[in-house]
Amino acid sequence: MIDGNTRVFALLGDPVAHSLSPAMQNAAFRALGLRAVYVALRCAPDDVAPIIRALARAGGGGNVTIPHKEAAALAVDRRLDEAEQVGACNVFWSEQGAVVGSNTDVEGLLGALGPLDPPPGPWLIVGTGGGARAAAIAAAKCGSPVAVSSRSADRAAAFERWIAGRGVQLAPATECRLVINATPLGLGADDPLPVGPEAAPQAAAAFDMVYRTGETRWVHAMRAAGRRAADGRGMLVAQGAGALERWFTGVSAPTEIMRAAVDAALR
Repeated sequence: MIDGNTRVFALLGDPVAHSLSPAMQNAAFRALGLRAVYVALRCAPDDVAPIIRALARAGGGGNVTIPHKEAAALAVDRRLDEAEQVGACNVFWSEQGAVVGSNTDVEGLLGALGPLDPPPGPWLIVGTGGGARAAAIAAAKCGSPVAVSSRSADRAAAFERWIAGRGVQLAPATECRLVINATPLGLGADDPLPVGPEAAPQAAAAFDMVYRTGETRWVHAMRAAGRRAADGRGMLVAQGAGALERWFTGVSAPTEIMRAAVDAALR
């Protein structure tokens, strides 16, 4: 039942109509018997800070996705965990009157990469936004050097400076063993591929942060080129579980129920 005691959580981004976070989190809330509801809110950059603060101060919270993760990191009172290191926030809530931001993308990505069993070696990260920053920090945790691919040479150079400043070594794309798409390319059925298989000829695995019904064209292309590949549904579940456990202290996220809700929506 939704009433005046229901805590409201929201996904902030643009676009958000494709997101399965509402289906996943509402399934988790129902399974746990929580008086909470989760919605997706498309919003402009100027609206990010006031919406975050209003939701958190009302006892709720939420997540942040493309392209607002970096703006969200500036909107909170306190950044925890990797949010400070990444400079991007994808989850927020309130603690003792302060709006708190964290980042579950790093743990979500590392959890999702497990089934791909990527070999040791450098990672090629495609993109330069908040998801790419999380991927770079995840690479650092694995001791993996990084190569960067972007349609903008200026953004690529700035991102290389950013990761070098965090102690991450740079590597040529031709030596990379894992490729990660951290761009929104693939959300649309007619989107161009983020990069072709030839961009990292030594890669054995590829991970797409994007997910869609039937998987993305990029995942299919990488598999056709002989790479182990997966889309972003595993990362969605892992980062969503981490978010729920931050909103509700002491609660264990029902990850199997969350995964089932995502899989059902993508069938």
